[in-house]
Parts: sequence; C-alpha cells; structure tokens
Amino acid sequence: MYGLGDVRFFDRIAPLYDLVMPPANGAALSAGFDRAERPIDRLLDVGGGSGRASAALTGPDVTVVDVSSGMLRRARNARGLSAVAGDAGRLPFRDGSVDAVMVVDAFHHLPDREAALREAGRVVAPGGVLVVREFDPTHPLGRLLVAAEHAIGMGSRFSTPDALADDMEAAGFDPAVVDRGFGYTVSGVRADR
Repeated sequence: MYGLGDVRFFDRIAPLYDLVMPPANGAALSAGFDRAERPIDRLLDVGGGSGRASAALTGPDVTVVDVSSGMLRRARNARGLSAVAGDAGRLPFRDGSVDAVMVVDAFHHLPDREAALREAGRVVAPGGVLVVREFDPTHPLGRLLVAAEHAIGMGSRFSTPDALADDMEAAGFDPAVVDRGFGYTVSGVRADR
C-alpha cells in the first residue's frame, strides 16, 4: 500500500507524471463549470498534483491543492501555478471563499471521499460548483484501470457516475452527470446555506 491517498507513489513519479498522462479534458471541465450560478473567479484544483488539469483552463485564479510535495513542486516550477499543501478532507481555506472546486482523475485516490465532499461544500460559495472528472469502473477500460491500480498496491476506490452524483447530493450539492464514458464528469452546484 502506498499510504494516505497513494501520496508516496505520486511523490516518486512526479518528475515523469506529465510525460505519461494525457492532457485533461478541458471541454468536459468547462461543461461542468457552465452549471455554476455565479462567475468563477477563484478555483481550487484539489488533488491537482502537477497542475495538469489547471493548465487546460483559462480565466480563473487557480490554486492547486495536493498532499504530494513532489507534485506541488511540478505545479509551481513547471507551470508557475499557485500551489498549497493540503488534504482534501481538511482544506486550508475559509468557508465560502472560492467559486469552484475541481477534482480531476484523483477522487478515487482520496482516503476519505465523504470528508472531501463536505469540505468542498464548505469552501465553495453558494451558487458555485464542484466538478469531478473520474473514471467509470463499469466501463471496460475502467475495469482495467481498477485492476492495474490495485495490482500495484494503490488503495483506489472508484465510483460510478450515478453513485458519485448521489454522494454529491448528500453533501449539499445539486448534481448532474455532464458526460459519461471511461472518463466521466459530475458537476454539483452549491445550494444556498
């Protein structure tokens, strides 16, 4: 087992991560952000690692939040992004201080996904949005990814799009599945408190 959120694995592969990972799907992320009921000026990229997903966006002030110091160095040094060490289950930001949170290709690595959803609900201002881009474990490629991550000792736990939407709703978001496939996107609007 690699440990808390598989962080040791990502610390080790940080120098190679951007070379082997495809670019993030900016169109799918934008479709998720389009559901927001407020302008998105401040965005947290939670579990954002090297800032790969942040690089696919233009416009908002983005802060990458991750527990992997190696990945955060890549976000700062290779991409010039603002980067903060932090746990998705205890975000170091004030209540209602951001317009959006995104978690791209990382939600399945979070050790306490329910806490991460609660924290996103705490830091996102009313009318803001949580956008999660993940892998469907019921898709043929998803089944392969699940098997591969478990074979190398990761503690990954994957959700189907509908299960993730249900979890978002339980955390106080109005969710919608934006797209489906091997990679899918669920976007949840933060309701008024």
